[in-house]
Amino acid sequence: MIIIERGRKEDAAVIASLVMEAMNHECCQWFAGPRHTLDDFHRLMKGLVEREDTQYSYLNTLAARTEDGSVAGICISYDGALLRPLRRAFIDGALEAFGRDFSDMKDETQPGELYVDSLCVASEFRGQGIATRLLQATIEKGRGMNLPTGLLVDMGNPRAERLYRRIGFRHVNDSEWGGHAMRHLVHPFAPLLPED
Repeated sequence: MIIIERGRKEDAAVIASLVMEAMNHECCQWFAGPRHTLDDFHRLMKGLVEREDTQYSYLNTLAARTEDGSVAGICISYDGALLRPLRRAFIDGALEAFGRDFSDMKDETQPGELYVDSLCVASEFRGQGIATRLLQATIEKGRGMNLPTGLLVDMGNPRAERLYRRIGFRHVNDSEWGGHAMRHLVHPFAPLLPED
């Protein structure tokens, strides 16, 4: 049995590993630069997950947890209006750890949506509908915030795009992020009705 709940600070190492898988290790290595390793990048990400003021914070994470307490998958999302203040810790951390300045990085989201930053299911748990459940819980989180849920999908990843479309995400526009051609998809917004 899998339950979906908010991530926990003590899960930071696992969450960081899953974020890196979602980003893909080539991208992580690019951020770390040629003089640093994926382990160095993992240390940075783990520290960001442990904090409360970053885009990768455990507070922004929904975790799919097994009966024995293992994290089977994660979905990290946040209000797109908060991207820049939340991203500051990554920019500062990369500058300190790797000597690389990413302060001119293009925005991947904008105000007016709950942005799905990272979604990943651990390899041994794939094919069990966990990604769908995480996305559905994230869409509900967005409804609770009165925000539609948006994400970017790599045009070179049609399998992921099929999953998103099956759940109800729709193409809004084309984009580019991290040197990759992307599609911006948004789940239609259905606001919560006030209770009588």
